[in-house]
Amino acid sequence: MGVIRVLLVDDHILMREGLRKLLEIEPGIEIAATAAGGEDALAWLASAAEPPEVALVDARMPGMDGVELVKRLRAMFPGVAPVILTTFDDDDYIFGGLRAGARGYLLKDTPPDELVDAIRRAARGETVLGRAATERLVSALRDQSASAPDPGPPCGLSEREYEIALLIGSGASNREIARRLHITEGTAKNHISSCLRKLGLRDRTQLAVWVSRNS
Repeated sequence: MGVIRVLLVDDHILMREGLRKLLEIEPGIEIAATAAGGEDALAWLASAAEPPEVALVDARMPGMDGVELVKRLRAMFPGVAPVILTTFDDDDYIFGGLRAGARGYLLKDTPPDELVDAIRRAARGETVLGRAATERLVSALRDQSASAPDPGPPCGLSEREYEIALLIGSGASNREIARRLHITEGTAKNHISSCLRKLGLRDRTQLAVWVSRNS
């Protein structure tokens, strides 16, 4: 890839100028323009002869916030990779920005070399997440997994029937099943018969095959 052109969007002039000075000395990166907000950024893009590859966007700005700007960039200028660069690690901004189509989410305390690397990766189409965003995503996935309902045994089997079916699948005899589950062999046979009836199978061999395919 040749020169990566970057649009800086931040309502704080000191931050905009600081980023400009930081990035314009990097080889292969060119500051295409700066904007004080979302409306200014969209107006500049509408008249630009060539859109930039990457837009660094602050999350919280007056008027149009970063999440809304990212959404409009993805709809109107899909060739621009928006990366949110902000001081806020709120869930609303992190998840809202990523849902809107942000190519990355970084905090403003990101080391300069990591920021430059993130710009280059975003320009290549990669997703770049800082530590805070990564931790929030991992935490959300864990919470989602923990709260997911247990689907329970398949095909209408009871917990005990499914447990016995799994033992049949492992090659256990009726006596071994009875010993492991602390039940009588007669009870084990009754549960096996119930499994066969519910699953429409003829014998324990077919049940073992069913277990191998469904567990």
